[in-house]
Amino acid sequence: MKEIRVWVKPPGEPAQPKTIPNTLESFQKIVDGYIEAVTLATNLAVICNEEGRMLKLKHNCLVGGVDFVGTIILVGVDGDEFTDCPVKKENIGLWIA
Repeated sequence: MKEIRVWVKPPGEPAQPKTIPNTLESFQKIVDGYIEAVTLATNLAVICNEEGRMLKLKHNCLVGGVDFVGTIILVGVDGDEFTDCPVKKENIGLWIA
């Protein structure tokens, strides 16, 4: 099973780098539900809980000017595949506010 390097940010906590399995089950476990991928750039996306607003999940943060609730995963994108997140530690504050 291939693993990828991502940033995971729960509400009220700083984003943490993590290495996780690149599987649907892994993403669903982290966001606690069905996933939705929100594209931020050609090589970057946020994975969040698709029903987060309906479930009234706690406000988390702004990423690239988009407001998110619940735990999010910042992940790289290559075509139709999720890949290692290209955002480096020194730049994470530029993306997650």
